[in-house]
Amino acid sequence: MLSNEQIIEKLTDVLSEEFEIEKDEITAESSLKETFGLDSLDLVDVVVLIHDNFGIKLQGPDFAGVKTFGDFCELILRKLHESEA
Repeated sequence: MLSNEQIIEKLTDVLSEEFEIEKDEITAESSLKETFGLDSLDLVDVVVLIHDNFGIKLQGPDFAGVKTFGDFCELILRKLHESEA
């Protein structure tokens, strides 16, 4: 099982590669919309990437309240811990 730090690092790598974002621009405070330029269609890609890389399924309601990369990481970590239980 990956540590939280390893999971966050992998999320950073995946988003950086997929959306051509410099890794040093990705911080916990980074806005998914402003910093990454992600729109609703990009979120569909994110859902697929998360499933492919972590084996968890995300749905639209999961993104309620997710505005920053930090929020996104917390969502993924929570889902991963739920899937282990």
